[in-house]
Amino acid sequence: MKSWRRSLIVSLVFLCATATVLSGCGSKSDNNSKTAEGSNNNTTKVEEAKENKEGTGSEKFELGSSPLDFTFYGHYDWYTMPAWGADEASKWIQDQKKVNITAVNSGGNAAQKLNTMIASKELPDVIWTDRGTDVERLRAAGMLVSYDEYLDKYPNLKKWAGDSTLNMLRSSDGKLYQFPNWYTSQPAGNAGYLMNSKMYKELGSPKLETTDDLYNYLKAVKAKYPNVVPFEPDLAKDGQGLDILYSAFGEDHSPVYLRERAVPTGDKLTSIFQDSVYRESMQFASKLFREKLMAQDALTQTKDQVLEKAYTGRFAIAAGASPTEYGSKGDVELKKKDPTAGYEMIWPFHKEGLDKNKIWTGSYNQLGWNVALITKSAKDPEKIFAFLDWLTGEEGSRVIMWGPEGILWNGTDEEGYPKFTDTYINDVERRSKIMDATVNLQWNGNTVYIDKSKMKFEKTLPAEKQNWESRYQSSITWKTQYNATQFVNLNPMPDTEEGIIQQSVDEIFSESRAKALYAKNDEEVLSILDKAEKDAMAVGYDKLLAFKTEKWQDNLKKIGDK
Repeated sequence: MKSWRRSLIVSLVFLCATATVLSGCGSKSDNNSKTAEGSNNNTTKVEEAKENKEGTGSEKFELGSSPLDFTFYGHYDWYTMPAWGADEASKWIQDQKKVNITAVNSGGNAAQKLNTMIASKELPDVIWTDRGTDVERLRAAGMLVSYDEYLDKYPNLKKWAGDSTLNMLRSSDGKLYQFPNWYTSQPAGNAGYLMNSKMYKELGSPKLETTDDLYNYLKAVKAKYPNVVPFEPDLAKDGQGLDILYSAFGEDHSPVYLRERAVPTGDKLTSIFQDSVYRESMQFASKLFREKLMAQDALTQTKDQVLEKAYTGRFAIAAGASPTEYGSKGDVELKKKDPTAGYEMIWPFHKEGLDKNKIWTGSYNQLGWNVALITKSAKDPEKIFAFLDWLTGEEGSRVIMWGPEGILWNGTDEEGYPKFTDTYINDVERRSKIMDATVNLQWNGNTVYIDKSKMKFEKTLPAEKQNWESRYQSSITWKTQYNATQFVNLNPMPDTEEGIIQQSVDEIFSESRAKALYAKNDEEVLSILDKAEKDAMAVGYDKLLAFKTEKWQDNLKKIGDK
């Protein structure tokens, strides 16, 4: 799973997730019927089959009343679907709900796999993929099933996602083809700062609130611990810690602006290169780098190297999209050797004079991570939707997250949340085995239900029994994530003029940020960003900004902000 989606993972985060021949338009009639009566009967059967396939029939499908078999394709190079029925949760679904799912895997080359399936018209029944380009390509080719006729009949998605989220997922024809994963109506995410608590205490527990405090603290760390990295920016080549530092220099300046390469100014999106917050943040980051207060391999290190430093306590402050992952595990590892050691998340830093409650180290959006699409190859699209809807509902969420009833949970409370057992609390190994086995089967995650279940239970436990990640999610990270729903789906299709411009601007942004990090002084940082602005405009950046502005304004109308 993508770490930044979960704490999932999730880091996520939490996370997610096959091939039949494209059958075309419906059942074939028996052309050998010899009588008018036979012909009429046959026509009726075809119409009935078409009606059932399109979901217009009035009878609701009850999951488990008859077998449901379908194929599932996860459209990612990294994704291989776990064997269905091999873990306790999917085995229970297989036995009790009569659902059997056959995987179609990408073989490590998802783009080629999908192109081959489209060209041969042999699509799987369900495709699990990111929102955007591939969804619209399939929709425009008439290969996807619309969900609108099912929403009231199978109400979990509509209940939990809400009309606002579903409207944002609708395609240009006004129809809904995408079933979201880890959608939410409340803050979620794990971006922020992680602190080595023992070093902090040994340095006198100084005030750590402003960027000046951070700078002075990192200098003290360097002086006392010469073999320790004062500031660890995680995978800076992907943004990570540099994005987090950006948020410290401007109220309501979320790292999402960096990802979009655009900053809201009034009713327009404007250049990131001329954004005063970005320029100042890069001057600060460059100063940390050249004074060796930041990891010197920030742009080249691997995730394994970051984890190794976390598990051995070799940094003082870390920042990233999901430091809770290695903070939690690192806390356990350090405490094995020294009970006074460990990690804690801290409130985001802010430039002196800014409101600390308007600093957003990360972002979330109502739409969540990715989506499940039902193709017209599916023999029983309504039944598949019924399954997906069950999976995102309360019972399905409990089973796919914590396994079948009787091991980690028994029954539910008055609000429908699971009652966790002593096994859940005390048998960490079994709990982990059950939960880890289904991470890549969580295709329709219901963030609100899962998080509320978890948090309600955690609050009943003494501090020493509480989950490390959950504790800091509820007290810090969820409170400092920005709702970026208005900025979804702004990117143009890659084969359009704006899409080609986007690729060029992305390259200019990445290259200029790396150069700025290595700059010799503050003036050189600004010079590099000014040149990047000029280069971006030369390839059509102004046209891209106009395109994104129009999309952004459309989003604001959809969610009712304009």
